[in-house]
Amino acid sequence: MGHLKLFALAVSAASLLMGSAALADCGITSGSVRILGNDFEALKVVTKAASECATDKVKITINHTTEHKNLQVPALTVNPAQYTVALIASNSVVPLLNNGLIRPLDDLVAKYGQDLQPTQMIKIDGKVMAIAFMANSQHMFYRKDILEKAGLKPPTSYEDVLADAKVIRDKKLMDNPLAASDKAGWDLAAEFVNMYLGEGGDFFKPGSAEPAINNDKGLATLKMMKAMTEYMSPDYMTYDADELNKVYLAGKTAIMTQWGSLAGAAIDPKSAAPDIGANTAFAAAPTVGGGTTPAVALWWDGFAIAENISDEDAEASFRVMMHGIRPDVAKDNPNAAAWLIKGYQPGPGAVGVIATAAAHARPYPMLPYMGLLHTALSTGLADFMQGKDSPESALANVEKSYTAAAKEGGFIK
Repeated sequence: MGHLKLFALAVSAASLLMGSAALADCGITSGSVRILGNDFEALKVVTKAASECATDKVKITINHTTEHKNLQVPALTVNPAQYTVALIASNSVVPLLNNGLIRPLDDLVAKYGQDLQPTQMIKIDGKVMAIAFMANSQHMFYRKDILEKAGLKPPTSYEDVLADAKVIRDKKLMDNPLAASDKAGWDLAAEFVNMYLGEGGDFFKPGSAEPAINNDKGLATLKMMKAMTEYMSPDYMTYDADELNKVYLAGKTAIMTQWGSLAGAAIDPKSAAPDIGANTAFAAAPTVGGGTTPAVALWWDGFAIAENISDEDAEASFRVMMHGIRPDVAKDNPNAAAWLIKGYQPGPGAVGVIATAAAHARPYPMLPYMGLLHTALSTGLADFMQGKDSPESALANVEKSYTAAAKEGGFIK
C-alpha cells in the first residue's frame, strides 16, 4: 500500500475555522446510491442530509449497522457492488484498498469537490481514494460536580485518574467512578491500542510486519488497564461505547474515556439526563506512564466510492455525499462531530477531540496488517482482564495468533 497522506489532525484544528458556502440543491438527474456505514449519530447526520437528494430518478438507500466492517468487503466484491458508498474510518478503509474495491476520486473531486479542503483528501500513491469529513478520537468525559465535591482538579494522566477514583470512592460520592469500553472483542482491543500508543509503543518491528507488543510497554499497558477495573462496575467487560454512554448518563460514572462522536449526545439538554449533561466537561485523553502523548488513537471518518459500479452511479453517489457533507450540515450540527468541513465552527461537543489532536495524539496505524493484530488482541486479552491469564501469557498468545494470520495473509514469510 502506498504512502497515506493523512491530514495533520494536530494542526488541522485551526483549519476547522475557515469560511463556508452553502449548496443550493443536488442537481443530479439519475443514479442509484446505496450507502453502507457504521451506526452512530454523526454518520446519521450526514446520511440524513444526503438523502435530501432523493428523487424519482435518484434512488438512495442507507444501511447503518455496527456490522459494517464485516459486510463491506463481500458487499463491494460482487459485481455490481451491493453498495455504491462505503462510510469508512482510518482502519476500515484498509481492506477496501488492499482488495481494489474502491475507485480513485480525482475526476469527481475536480468536478464537484469545490468545497473540499486539502486536509479532507485521503491520498494513496498520489490519488484521492477517500474523502474525510470528521475527526474522531476517544477523550476524557468527566463530571464537574463530582470532582468539585471531592475537592479534585480534572485529571490529566491515568495515574491521576486512579488517584481521583480512590478519593471519589473513599468519600462515598460514587461506588464505581470509572468506566471504559472493555467489552471483549473490538472494543477491548481498541483500549489496548489507545494505552499502548500513550506508552510510546510501536506495534511492529521497524520495517516489517513482525509483532512487537510483548515487551515492557505492552506489560505496562495491561497493568494500567487492569488497575482501572478496580474502580469499575463488576460487569465492566460488557460495556461497549454505546453502553458506556448509558451508564454515564445514568449517573454511575464520574470519569471515562469515550468517543468524541458521542460527546454531543452526553451534553444535549434535550436528553434524558439534562442535569448530568450540564455538569459534564470534556478534555484531551489522559497521558500514561509519565509520557506527554494522549493515550488514545486519532481517527478520521469519511467515505469512499465502490469500484464495481457504473460511472453514472459513482458520480451520483459522490454528488449525494457532497450534499451530505456540505458546509451547512456542519454549521447546523456543531456538536455532532469535530467536522473537517469548510466553515465549521467547533461546538462544545468537539472540545475533547480538538484538545486531543492539539496534544499530538498518534493516529491509528493505517497498515494493511494492523487489522490482523487488532483481531488477535480482540480474542487474546479477555482472559487476562478476567484474571484467568498472566499479562506475559496474554501478550505471547496475541503475538502467536497474529503471526499465524499474518503468515497466512502473506505479510510474514
